[in-house]
Amino acid sequence: MNEVSVPAARPDGDEPAAGVEPLAGVEPPGGVVRPARVPRQPGAGPDAAAPRGPGPTELLRRAVDAFTGRVLGRHQAAVVRIGFGLVWLAHLLREWPNRRVLYGDRSPWSMELAERLLGDDGAFTVLTWFGGRFWFELLYHLAVLAALGVLLGWRTRASTVLFLVTVLSLQNRDVFLGDGGDNVVHLMAVYLVFTRCAEVWSLDARRARSGRGGPAGVVLWAVLGAALAVCQFGGFSGTSLSWTGRTFPHLGWAPLFWGLWAVAGLWWVLSRLRPDGEPRAVLDALATMVHNCAMLVIAVEVVLIYATAGWYKVQGSRWQDGTALYYPLHLDYFTPWPGLSALVGSALLPVFLISYGTVMVQVAFPFTLLNRRVKNVLLAVMMLEHAGIAVVLGLPVFSLAMIAADAVFLPTGALLRAATWASRIRTGRSRWRPAP
Repeated sequence: MNEVSVPAARPDGDEPAAGVEPLAGVEPPGGVVRPARVPRQPGAGPDAAAPRGPGPTELLRRAVDAFTGRVLGRHQAAVVRIGFGLVWLAHLLREWPNRRVLYGDRSPWSMELAERLLGDDGAFTVLTWFGGRFWFELLYHLAVLAALGVLLGWRTRASTVLFLVTVLSLQNRDVFLGDGGDNVVHLMAVYLVFTRCAEVWSLDARRARSGRGGPAGVVLWAVLGAALAVCQFGGFSGTSLSWTGRTFPHLGWAPLFWGLWAVAGLWWVLSRLRPDGEPRAVLDALATMVHNCAMLVIAVEVVLIYATAGWYKVQGSRWQDGTALYYPLHLDYFTPWPGLSALVGSALLPVFLISYGTVMVQVAFPFTLLNRRVKNVLLAVMMLEHAGIAVVLGLPVFSLAMIAADAVFLPTGALLRAATWASRIRTGRSRWRPAP
């Protein structure tokens, strides 16, 4: 049994000696049992300062870690991919009977005029490489397959590049076609190449979860590389596949296509030989950073579209007096449903309110990004407005393109709930279950 000594007491028998704490449960000489004193911890007590949040260095470190190690907005990127793949596919299928008049050998804008214009602005297209109907039909139907591949997320790295080539080739064949939505598709086709838009809701994601590989990816990579080499060194591409450009960044299309092809091959080699090595981790971090930058560019592009459209409308006299919507409703070109257009155009007060509301919503949208709830409400209003434009004014490509671009700002929770509902409808389940 251990011996416990009683601390020395002061002469008056009231307190222990200086610097000695009394033991709990031990009666000092004064006859009073005192509880043990617990030494005060530094910084404790009511007067202690509140805990401080992370400093600037810690916040910067967290931001860098998120930027390099986390794929931001992967669900939004998937919706943007699906949306623009659907828009372009629907446009190509709808115009299939008129394809030769729009982009082919029957176009009023002849190939000679197109080549002269392309020589001035340096736009990219492969339609001018060969003449004749066969080359046009081949490219047009390749565009349909590329749009379908982007929509389904099949071999997305290759599908997005083919999507870019076909979109630019057809649209630059005749730049005077389109209703504004073609410009949005044109831009997003470039940005999608740099995103990791097949992380979710794609055939690539399903194949990655199942662990099934196969030689299909390598074969596709080799075929595309051989086709690019033939186009590059065949002598028929002209200046379309040049290595340098006349304007900033003074690079042609050849470095982009060869760089994407080389990176895809390097990615596959490192994934097979050193999947856990440092070179593979560095490549993955670079791909994540490029994706995050591309998603930021898409968001900024949408903000600029609405901001510039709103401020230009403020300067227009028709928007100032509230009649900007009234006149299109009485033009044959914008009246696919004459009865509906006449009904909407006859109500002057709603037309006036919609005209002013459109201007206010577009001008205010960039500022609502500071408040999540207000942004979500305004985003829903703009999507409904674009749906109304598609029906009433007959501009489906423009409206669907803007709705797909707006999806970059949709909250992740809403997208997951929508995916759950869609899955329940597809499988016929009657009981709601949360998404995994």
